[in-house]
Amino acid sequence: MKFLDSPSRNLFFTGKGGVGKTSVACATAVKLADAGKKVLLVSTDPASNLDEVFGVALENHPTAIPAVPHLFAMNLDPEKSAAEYRERMVGPYRGLLPEAAVKSMEEQFSGSCTLEIAAFDEFSRLLGDPTATAEFDHVIFDTAPTGHTLRLLTLPSAWDGFMEQNTTGTSCLGPLAGLQAQQKLYQESVKALCDANTTTLVLVARAEGSALREAARTSDELAELGVRNQHLVINGVFQAVDASDPYAVALQQRGADALERMPEGLNAFPHTTVPLFPGGILGIESLRRLGTTDSATATDTAATSDGELNDLAYLSDLIDDLVAPGHGVILAMGKGGVGKTTVAAAVAVAIAQRGYDVNLSTTDPAAHLAAAMNDERLPNLSVTRIDPAAETAKYSAEVLANAGANLDEQGKALLEEDLRSPCTEEIAVFRAFADAVAAGTNKFVVLDTAPTGHTVLLLDSALAYHREVTRQTSEMPEAVENLLPRLRDPDFTRVLIVTLAEATPVHEAAALQRDLRRAEIEPYAWVVNQVLSSLPLSDPLMKQRQTHEQPYLREVQDQQANRMAIIPWQLQSPTGLQGLSQLMHGDLSPSTGS
Repeated sequence: MKFLDSPSRNLFFTGKGGVGKTSVACATAVKLADAGKKVLLVSTDPASNLDEVFGVALENHPTAIPAVPHLFAMNLDPEKSAAEYRERMVGPYRGLLPEAAVKSMEEQFSGSCTLEIAAFDEFSRLLGDPTATAEFDHVIFDTAPTGHTLRLLTLPSAWDGFMEQNTTGTSCLGPLAGLQAQQKLYQESVKALCDANTTTLVLVARAEGSALREAARTSDELAELGVRNQHLVINGVFQAVDASDPYAVALQQRGADALERMPEGLNAFPHTTVPLFPGGILGIESLRRLGTTDSATATDTAATSDGELNDLAYLSDLIDDLVAPGHGVILAMGKGGVGKTTVAAAVAVAIAQRGYDVNLSTTDPAAHLAAAMNDERLPNLSVTRIDPAAETAKYSAEVLANAGANLDEQGKALLEEDLRSPCTEEIAVFRAFADAVAAGTNKFVVLDTAPTGHTVLLLDSALAYHREVTRQTSEMPEAVENLLPRLRDPDFTRVLIVTLAEATPVHEAAALQRDLRRAEIEPYAWVVNQVLSSLPLSDPLMKQRQTHEQPYLREVQDQQANRMAIIPWQLQSPTGLQGLSQLMHGDLSPSTGS
């Protein structure tokens, strides 16, 4: 890994879920420690698996890794910190405000932005206070702050005035108000991040279009804030061993195509290519091999999964039950890059082919699936697009006109930055989502845009407070007023959680399910995309990957899902009616181009 030729003291690893940033961070820590450097590895990921990787129980203080002299690791707990901030903000109002108002405040501080800023608070003392890590030669963080968080923390100190005048309870600003005493430490932390002599930001991506686009977006955001010492790691690059295996050849070609179309901005940075590690990254020896030429060598060419998971259902096996009510809403939910838009399109096509009227509502910016289906003229399937940028701009303008009317310039700057957060887009799209759900009373509506449980509870608490204060529920639009009962009705709304058979996507999906259940929404089924276990593979590396995914399939099947269906890995991207139908039925024939 080229960034280790002359490593900076601080190394931050960032990337979307499932790209392997934790594995690359751990391998980096081991390699530096093996070179005789004293290293501290820090994770602020709520779903951290450092304990599993190293085989050592970690806490919120440096713990020695016995198998690697000079290496120490620790897990910080941003969820615990976020809970403490939430109580600090809400506690003084218990017994003074109506219960609905207190619940609204609690939910306001339960979003992802609150957690992210809490994570920043956890590692800021390690980054901004030189005495906290003075005994270490290198400090490695496997989670980096987003540009949005850094902009919030570097804005003028207008927090007091803004919070006094702001009555909207915007979700991202609550924790900041409770952290003003830390502002000097935050300033030092941001300064350290921007110092190219001491800090390197390592962007981790895979040879996939969505992962590379996310890396480019993150790179641009952080570069604008002065974090310009960046290095790109392209992880998991696959090279086929058996040229007669069409799946292996297709995977290799798909990666090559993605790298050829890599966003131009990423080419400006030095980069490292890490070959695909076919098995799980567990244990010190696997970490030492990661990034070396032998990491892509199959060590167990006889490994096979034939017969171990032969009772897996395909996506088509869910359709009979999904169409039984004759109408309603089907939500495809999941983290970015797992294929929820494709799953939503496949389900919509399958239902329409049975003769039902279906509306597919998508936020797919390319709209390639919509275009393909419209070109083929399926008469009872309509496709509409919710434009997140347009919805967010409209919502932000309304908030600025109302909540920002009496703020000074610093207060407005803080409000404008708050409105750039992911929470704002989710709430803005939520309004368009409510109208789309309402159409499910007389047809099927399939959406790849779905609110998290946090957003549902945010709306629930806000509506409860509104009703208690105004006693005028008649002012509420019908679509919004009836949205929550519809989402919570299992006969009206079916939630499909889409994931991949890998550690991070499965754990993120499990967190999503907990969030939904907290909002009293029970997922109908899990859909595991890009599964290899049912494929007739001959390439030894692909067969190792096939074996590696099985524990995660079993975890979903036995521990997480009420129902589970799989979608086999496709030779070609499934677009158009034929491609989506093949995906739905698990067509494995290479000759069809599925």
